[in-house]
Amino acid sequence: MAWIQIRINATKQNADQISDYLMDCGSASVTFLDTNNTPIYEPPIGEVILWADTTVIGLFDASEDMQAVVDYLSEQPELVQTFDYKIEQLEDKDWEREWMDNFHPIKFGERLWICPSWREIPDPTAVNVLLDPGLAFGTGTHATTALCLEWLESLDLTGKTVVDFGCGSGILGIAAIKLGAARVIGIDIDPQALEASLDNAQRNGVAHQLEVYLPQDQPEFMADVMVANILAAPLRELHSVILGLLKPQGAFALSGILVEQADSVANVYQEYCQLDAIAEQGEWVRVSGIKN
Repeated sequence: MAWIQIRINATKQNADQISDYLMDCGSASVTFLDTNNTPIYEPPIGEVILWADTTVIGLFDASEDMQAVVDYLSEQPELVQTFDYKIEQLEDKDWEREWMDNFHPIKFGERLWICPSWREIPDPTAVNVLLDPGLAFGTGTHATTALCLEWLESLDLTGKTVVDFGCGSGILGIAAIKLGAARVIGIDIDPQALEASLDNAQRNGVAHQLEVYLPQDQPEFMADVMVANILAAPLRELHSVILGLLKPQGAFALSGILVEQADSVANVYQEYCQLDAIAEQGEWVRVSGIKN
């Protein structure tokens, strides 16, 4: 199916209204992009923050009368003075195949592979986790996930109880099971993340070893190993909760932390733990150590 899109220069004040206008015109989808490459990290929970200069993109069927769309938009109060737009024809291709082609098996450490289900497993004798992009965060391509996977791969998890705090797709917990953990407990505030974790565990044949809970529903337990790949602010604010789930001398790794946030997170944990050297990958870091 062929598509056409209109790109409109907007601001954080009028982007939402422009989005509504595009939907009124029959847009199949609307996307917000940062015009000036100014990323926003850690917005408040439940809040969507737009950039000062935002590009709003409306996607339409190629048969749509785009002149009628432009005429409608140009009459709206938010755009009547400054309506700066560009219309682009998108290449007609198999977008599903294009998307799938972007994902390849990735190796972490000496023996752990994360493999999309439609790709051939490079090493059948290795520790292989089958994981497809889906409902929740975590496919192994992001630096924070990679840092946590490499850390897990370096441990002897045989017979251990592991907590995946903020489990997302379940990638870290499933990898821990495949690496020898006897029991993994996934915790997340998003019910969809719990669903995704269980689905992925089923696909990997380890669902019987994975338990998932919303924070308010989790049972009492003490884990040997804790991994939390979330964001710096909740890692700081929830340090007592995170460490409270970990046995004395238990190992932990924290990520979702930018380089400039590393010291602020490490300073909170160093009072209660022996910290390792901070590991970096690009602009992201991992803070790890042993609980006192």
